[in-house]
Amino acid sequence: MNAIFRFSMLALAMTSTAYAAESGLETDKEKISYVMGFQVGSQMMQQGFDVDVKALSMAVEDALNGKPPRLSEDQAREVMMRQQAQLAQKQEEQGAVNIEQGKAFLAANKDKPGVTTLDNGLQYKVTTAGTGKKPTATDNVTVHYRGTLIDGTEFDSSYSRGEPTSFPVNRVIPGWTQALQLMAEGAKWQVFIPSDLAYAERGAGAKIGPHATLVFDIELIKINDAAPAAAPH
Repeated sequence: MNAIFRFSMLALAMTSTAYAAESGLETDKEKISYVMGFQVGSQMMQQGFDVDVKALSMAVEDALNGKPPRLSEDQAREVMMRQQAQLAQKQEEQGAVNIEQGKAFLAANKDKPGVTTLDNGLQYKVTTAGTGKKPTATDNVTVHYRGTLIDGTEFDSSYSRGEPTSFPVNRVIPGWTQALQLMAEGAKWQVFIPSDLAYAERGAGAKIGPHATLVFDIELIKINDAAPAAAPH
């Protein structure tokens, strides 16, 4: 569901710039430098790197001053390969934990009142049925939503941003694509998505780990009119 939940570097940059005046950043050079540094730091955080800030600053300063790197290519390659192996191991271990926790959660959840379980494991609970038409896979829809992990940790919410979002039904994770086509305009559902119908082993962003089972409150506001055909040239 990258169209919805992909971590936005542009949004971070805008937010960072908005607070720059309160943080002692006055010139454009200072603000741009801060934005770029914040982007790099956020990417490292998402990727799980354990970074030594002092060494990182040293490397940036060396590069900007045209100094040669303090590690040879072989040394750099070796340490990065070791880091990648450690991250992969960590991901694998966390993924195994998430799989078992997700299975246990869904097994208990399916017996709760009002919960429907489909053949592929997708679960949903209807809060409001809705009275409008149902979208097809190729439709564009406008929705409000809130996404959490099974422990309740919120990772994204259009409600928090104060405005709904629009996207094609077939451009999101499989669990969303399937659920939306079962919903009528005006419907509000709580949808419980197994990891194989979400982000599977890759996870997403800093909060959605590998093989994470996800919970969404989804409000299908409307099915949008098809975009007009491009004018002939």
